[in-house]
Amino acid sequence: QVQLVESGGGLVQAGGSLRLSCLASGSIFKISAMDWYRQAPGKQRELVASIGSSGGTTSYADSVKGRFTISRNNAKNTVYLQMNSLKPEDTAVYYCHLRFASNDYWGQGTQVTVSS
Repeated sequence: QVQLVESGGGLVQAGGSLRLSCLASGSIFKISAMDWYRQAPGKQRELVASIGSSGGTTSYADSVKGRFTISRNNAKNTVYLQMNSLKPEDTAVYYCHLRFASNDYWGQGTQVTVSS
């Protein structure tokens, strides 16, 4: 069983920064790719960033390239999303995600609100 717990969301002004964290339980974290998704009101959940199990491979949605950075610390079973130059359109609930053996695991989400 895998549990994911996000933290670090909040209210920030446009141009500001936040760092999200996702703490994972279980040993499969270290061998699993991790993702951050977000879902804005009335919109579908979208993939924001991904990172390989060792942290050597990352990818980003075009909308966040150059502003967001995904990273992980396998010793702490934690994945991070550093978000800089935030825009009002980044407002959403952010979820971390792990897929293993055809099972999808999601955290409860953390709200990020960017005011203009």
